[in-house]
Order: sequence, then structure tokens, then C-alpha cells
Amino acid sequence: MTMAYRREMCRNITMLRGLEPPATHDEVRVAAQQFVRKVGALSSGPTLRSDAVLEAVEKITIITEQLLSSLPPRRQPPRTVPPGRRRPPT
Repeated sequence: MTMAYRREMCRNITMLRGLEPPATHDEVRVAAQQFVRKVGALSSGPTLRSDAVLEAVEKITIITEQLLSSLPPRRQPPRTVPPGRRRPPT
């Protein structure tokens, strides 16, 4: 039996498509790390540095960069930006 997942994407994973300037390699890698941590139910410890996790992050980073480069432009920019791009409160 297949169950539909009806919630939005985990809010910890930043939307990268449509950023100006486009998402950097580091921003894509951080999103891949967030994805792997969420899917693997990993929060800390040596498992985060295991070969399996590091390999998954690398593969997801590459695939995500390929995906972003092949999608058409967004009509509107994402509502949130990666943490490194956020402006400090004034």
C-alpha cells in the first residue's frame, strides 16, 4: 500500500530554486546534509561522519545541482533564503 505524504517539505530544508544570485555549491551541500539528517533520523554523533552519510550527501548535492540547472526559472522567488544570506535584524 502506498501512502501519500501530504505535508510540506520539512521547513529546515531551504528552497534553493529561484534564488538571486543562484544557489552556491555550499548552499546546495547544506541542504543535502539537512535532507540526509532528516531522512536518516540523525541528530548528532559519529554516524554523521560515516562513509554512508558522507557519500549520500555528495550524491544528493550533485543530483540537486543538476536538478536546479535543468528546471525553468521560478515565477516568484522563494519566501525564505538560506541562513548565510539572511540579513541580521536591525
